[in-house]
Amino acid sequence: MEVSELLKCYENGDRDFAGADLSGANLSRAILIGVNLSGANLSGANLSRAFLTKAELNGASLHRANLSFAKMGEIRLADADLTKANISGAFLVKSKLPRAKLSGANITGANLRNAILWNANLCSADLQLANLRGANLTGANLNWANLYSARLSGAKLFGAQLTGVSLRKAHLNGIDLGGVDLNGVNLSEAKLNGVNLEGSNLVGANFYAAQLRCVKLTGADLTGANLVQASLVQANLNWSRLSHADLSQADLSEVTLMGANFEGAELAGATMPESTRRYFCLTAGTMTVGQMQEMSAMA
Repeated sequence: MEVSELLKCYENGDRDFAGADLSGANLSRAILIGVNLSGANLSGANLSRAFLTKAELNGASLHRANLSFAKMGEIRLADADLTKANISGAFLVKSKLPRAKLSGANITGANLRNAILWNANLCSADLQLANLRGANLTGANLNWANLYSARLSGAKLFGAQLTGVSLRKAHLNGIDLGGVDLNGVNLSEAKLNGVNLEGSNLVGANFYAAQLRCVKLTGADLTGANLVQASLVQANLNWSRLSHADLSQADLSEVTLMGANFEGAELAGATMPESTRRYFCLTAGTMTVGQMQEMSAMA
């Protein structure tokens, strides 16, 4: 279908272009509010800065399409193929993308607040600085995705795949990550205040300088984790495993530690109240000679 024909029909009130072949079409800045392009072929199409508010693109092919800075609030993209598409800076508030294919897509700086992305494939997608506040990412594949400085407060991540994901400087305040596998994940300088990480696998995770105030880590496995300069004020570490973790210069003020395992942990320069120091002295049998000397010096 020719672009000129599409735009003319749209101006005449036609909104149904389901299944149209528009591969490689130039629709930059086009106004197509409420259009139905379900099942359409838009592979390689240029839709940058287009107005697609409330459009229907369920099942559409947008492989390598350019949707940068497009206005797509409340758009429907269920099962759409957006593999390696450019969606940077796009407005997708309250958009619906269940099961959408977004692997390798450039989604930097996009606004996906309250978007529905359950079971979406975001493997290796670039989501730096993206706004995902309140988004539903249940069951989503975020393996190897880059979420540097992304905003995820209030997002739902139940059952999400997070292998190799980068969450450096991400905003995750208040979300539920209980039981999630975050083995080796980069969360350095991230904001995780009030997050539920109970029973989570955090082996070797990087929490360097992260904010973990009031975080719930009951039963979590933090073996070998990097918590250097992390703020754990009022954190619940009951029955957590912190063997060989590095807590150098961490703030452990008002933490709860009942049953926690700190065998081989590094605590040089850590901030803690006298009661916490006494706890470590009582459990000194699980610590190295050097660590006991360090604790004595801090006391």
